[in-house]
Amino acid sequence: MTQQGTQCLTRTLFGADGLAPWLAAGSGRRVSLLVDPGVLDGEIVSRVRRQIAKAGREAELTVLPGPGTLAGVLDLADRLRGIELVVGVGGGSLLDQAKLLTLLYERPAARARLSVPQRSGMTVLPQGTERAVRLVAVPTTLGTGAELSTVACLEYPQGKRLVSGECLRPDIAVLDPVATDTLPAELISEGVLEALFRLVSLYVGDHADLPTEDALAEAVAVRLVTAGHQVRRARSVGRPVDGALRLEIAKLSGLTHQEWIHLGRAAFANKGWLIANEVSGALSVRKMRAVAAVLPPLWRAIAGGERRLGSAGRLARLWSVLREVDPAGLPGDPADGIAALIDSWLVERRLSAGEDALDAIAARIVRAWGAGLPMLGGLTKDEVRRLLAEVIRTPDAVAALPGEDSRGRTAG
Repeated sequence: MTQQGTQCLTRTLFGADGLAPWLAAGSGRRVSLLVDPGVLDGEIVSRVRRQIAKAGREAELTVLPGPGTLAGVLDLADRLRGIELVVGVGGGSLLDQAKLLTLLYERPAARARLSVPQRSGMTVLPQGTERAVRLVAVPTTLGTGAELSTVACLEYPQGKRLVSGECLRPDIAVLDPVATDTLPAELISEGVLEALFRLVSLYVGDHADLPTEDALAEAVAVRLVTAGHQVRRARSVGRPVDGALRLEIAKLSGLTHQEWIHLGRAAFANKGWLIANEVSGALSVRKMRAVAAVLPPLWRAIAGGERRLGSAGRLARLWSVLREVDPAGLPGDPADGIAALIDSWLVERRLSAGEDALDAIAARIVRAWGAGLPMLGGLTKDEVRRLLAEVIRTPDAVAALPGEDSRGRTAG
């Protein structure tokens, strides 16, 4: 366990009903149950509470609305004195708060690390940093993989900061189809795209050919595209996405965070995430809408030879593999193909803002991730601004285009 000074891989339970024996094995009785308000009255919370009671533990419920801030997480850590275990039930934002809470609880060094003023968008926790209490993560959304990842997002006045460290990996991840039973179909499609984006961005963003890791990544990517098409078919006939498929998507999403699939990859290969994260925050749009807007222009730039963003050869190879899932429906060009795939999954990818906003977002991206920091690979503000001009439509650009539908596709 993390509190004993060793880092172990997360144990995954398929279904909440197997949680009680693990809860009963630890010491102490008090359990902090953190719940997203959107699922407070749902069956998954009832199941988790029954397991806590079955283990002879006492659940202390806290409802956590909205994204986590440093001040909010610190305050929560101060209020939950005497807690021996934390169970988080909710989406990626809530699970990130749960992860950070268990890190900051009675850990002055970790508090100081996260409180240091800095312009960088990333805080890397020192090797050997440990959590104070055990953590169970029960995701109620798909795609983030927060229940298995070693990162968490935290809101600062300057924007989101990515906190990274092995100690953020939960002890237990509970994947239960009941937890996503009421998740809207459009968010399921976005969840598949998020997991696919995370996986393929690391594959394409790195220039090294690694036969074993490449084969593993390709296999998982094909399964994700297949799952995305299955969700599309269900949506097209107005049928709910069944629990087995939702569980499969959750498992695939978790696989995209596993170290063995990314061994040997460059540390900051996923530059698309850095850009999309800042676009999302600056324009106050959902993260996956920003990702959907960023991905086709990003791939177009890579295919055009911008090596700092990724490998054109590896992109072409990966797309040829993914296109085989639906060769009739997806163009051969990777940028056009991923745009068509996003549209077929009915994920919104049209963004608009003024020229001044593009300048401000470009400056924000470079400040957080470039200008001497290694994450952007030396991309300048002007270069980022040119990419953003393909991601975000300005009023003049929109006026010059033919008619488009709501996702930015040309009509007819």
